Formats: sequence, structure tokens, C-alpha cells
Amino acid sequence: MPASHAKFYGSPAHSLHRRAFMGAAAASLAAFADMTQLNVLASPSLAGELKKKGRSVILLWLAGGASQLETFDPKPGAPTGGPFRAIATAVPGVYLSELMPKMAARFHKHTAIIRSLNTRNGDHGSGAKLMMRGRRDEPNLKYPDLGAVIARELGRADSKVPDYVTMYAQTEGRGAAPGDSGFLGARYAPMELTTNLFPENIRKLDSITDGDHVARADLREWWSRQFTHGRTSNALNSHNEAYARVRGLMASEKLFDISQEPAKIRDAYGPTQFGEQVLVARRLVEAGVPFVRVARAWWDSHGQNFETHQEMVPELDHVMATLLDDLEQRGLLETTLVITLAEFGRTPTINASLGRDHFASAWSASLSGCGIRGGACYGKTDDKGQTVRDGEIGAGDLFATIYTALGIPPHKNYHVGARPIPLTDPGTKVIREVLG
Repeated sequence: MPASHAKFYGSPAHSLHRRAFMGAAAASLAAFADMTQLNVLASPSLAGELKKKGRSVILLWLAGGASQLETFDPKPGAPTGGPFRAIATAVPGVYLSELMPKMAARFHKHTAIIRSLNTRNGDHGSGAKLMMRGRRDEPNLKYPDLGAVIARELGRADSKVPDYVTMYAQTEGRGAAPGDSGFLGARYAPMELTTNLFPENIRKLDSITDGDHVARADLREWWSRQFTHGRTSNALNSHNEAYARVRGLMASEKLFDISQEPAKIRDAYGPTQFGEQVLVARRLVEAGVPFVRVARAWWDSHGQNFETHQEMVPELDHVMATLLDDLEQRGLLETTLVITLAEFGRTPTINASLGRDHFASAWSASLSGCGIRGGACYGKTDDKGQTVRDGEIGAGDLFATIYTALGIPPHKNYHVGARPIPLTDPGTKVIREVLG
């Protein structure tokens, strides 16, 4: 591992065991078998159209909480604005931090900024859950996160690739909680990767020959046909589907191998782990994966905030700009939504350690690509960045906007038992100003 990787990602990887995956798939059979308990009240034709268009999401998760003042909402000249200048974009009156020159040059084309998030949660753990789910869990109901919902809405039953992949490092701790499919069940849980680009144990054992591997699959299929003859069972059908998806995952291993890319493309993304993981994310969505999250740690700059951001923001700027250019050149940006998000932002005030602390009252996110109006800048904070002056929104409003950009009705209902569960909480609003 390059030294640049080890600095932030030194922890050992967690294995993704094929047997464990099968166990999770088997555990979800009850959910499959009782689909009358989980119905989606939406137009089948609309759902089919969404899947046919192959829309997808890449979430760049800034674990620990990046500073909006050093990225999307600079306050140069303010007492707590910090040492960095603001630079103009092609949109009159809209400025970004000087640490983001590449995104400033591209802002007008595909990207919208939201500067008025007030999510009222400055805790790493619960803040991460809120900003991955768009709302807080109930005592007896765990909501699915964004990735699981996108997998459910945009994934294809016949797909041979994962529906939801999340890449994060163990050092991100509570700021990058692993994905959670909530009441949707294990069928929509993510494939989780930590420090490795490649999922471990996805290949067959070397001790099993290719012939034996095929023969075992054929034997399993034969026994399945014999057992199901004359029987009708959703559980059996779901088990066969889960097994087929595991075999599909095994066949998709090359998607995680960036050596398959030309050296020019690898060099463009750069040698950092974040750059390489984002390249994997592009390969995954190009192959039909609906949702990929790439988490970059560790933005939790309670001390030495400016040195931290001077190192990390240019990397984000470079990798994000490269991703948008790459997607555009491949004709994928119109169907791929790229999001930057964290659990919260950073305080305008600067503490005794020259750091910025947790701050959820007035912070920023960005949306690029699919369904987004390039150059839009929604919301405004005061001159010091302390409060939202105009256009305040919560997590639910952001999620309603994301779903709308993807063509998913944000107030559609799921059903858990007899209870209707709306995709976003009642009262959430869509930010039409950032949509194309």
C-alpha cells in the first residue's frame, strides 16, 4: 500500500466472505417469502422505465464532516473565515474556496450547491445515520439508508452485479457507519469494502477446479428442480434468485480491478486510495450498479483545520472533477447523480487548537449530473456562516430532492405489514431550484 494510503487507511480490512454473503441472503428469505408484508405502491411502468434507463448514484462521503467554509461556502475576510481566498465560478456571484479550482471551473456545467442545510445533529454516529437515511429511526422501525432505497428502486432483478457497494476505511469510525437496509431486508444490504479495492473471498477456492465448480452448480440446479417440481413457494424462488446473484457477484470480480483500465485513466484519477476507489465506482456504475458510496476519511478537524483541509480539499477537487469529466465523456453523467455529503459541517468559530468543531446549523452539500441544473446555488448563510439566512432545509428535503432528480417519487409509500411508510417524511419539500 502506498504511504499516502497508509496515512489515512492503515487499519486491516474486513473480509467479505462468500459464505457470509450466502448466509445473509438466506436470512432474507423470510422477507422475500412474505412480499405481501412489503409492497411498493408505485406504477409498475414507472418502475420499469427507471430500471431501463439505468440511473445510478455515486456518493462521495466526506467522513467526519468537511468544512463548508473551506469548500462550497467560503467567507473570506470574516473574522472566522480562515486564510483561504474565494475564487469566482462562471456563475456571477458564486464563489468557491481557492482549494477547489477545478470544480470552480466546472461548476456551471453540471453541479449545484446547497448552502443551507440545518440538520440539528452534530453527533458522528446519529448524524451519519440521519444523513444516510434522511430521517431518524423510530423505536420499533429501522429505516433503510439511501443506498438500500436506490438499490430497491433502480436495481434489476436479473442483474449480475451488486446493487449497492460501499467503500470505507475502518479509521472513519462512527462517521462512516456501514450501510443499513433497514426494513427492506438483507436483499438490499451493501457489499462492504474497507481498505482493499477488491472484495475478498469472491473467487472460488483454488482447490476447486473450474470443472468441479460448474458441476456443483449444475447439481444444485438439478436438485432444486426436483424439489420444486409440483410445489409453489416464494421462499424457494427467492433462494434460487439469491444463489444466482451470488454467482453473478463472483463473475463480476474484474469490475474491482483497476488494472483493466488504461494507464491514462488511472493516472487521471491519481494514486491515492480515494482516487482509485472512485475509479472503481465509475467502473461499477458503468456496469449497472445502481449505488456506490466512496467514503474519504478523516475530515474531523478539531485541531489544525486549515492544514487538514489544505491537504484534503485539493484531492477532493481533483478526483471529483476527474470523475465528472470521465462520466461525461462516457455518456454516463446524464444518468449518474454524484453527491458530496457528510454527517455535518464545521463551526465558523475557530477553537484554541486552530480547529473547527462539529456544526449542523448551516452547512453545505453538492449534487452533480443526473437531473441537476448546473450552476445552481441554493440557500444562503450570513456573513460569518453562523446561521442560514435564506432557504433553510433539513435532511428530508435533501433526500426528496435526490429522489426527484432520479425520477423516484419522494412521497411514494412502502408497506410494512398494514402500515404505509412514505419514502420521505410528510412535509418534506423538493428543492426545485437545483433541478434541471
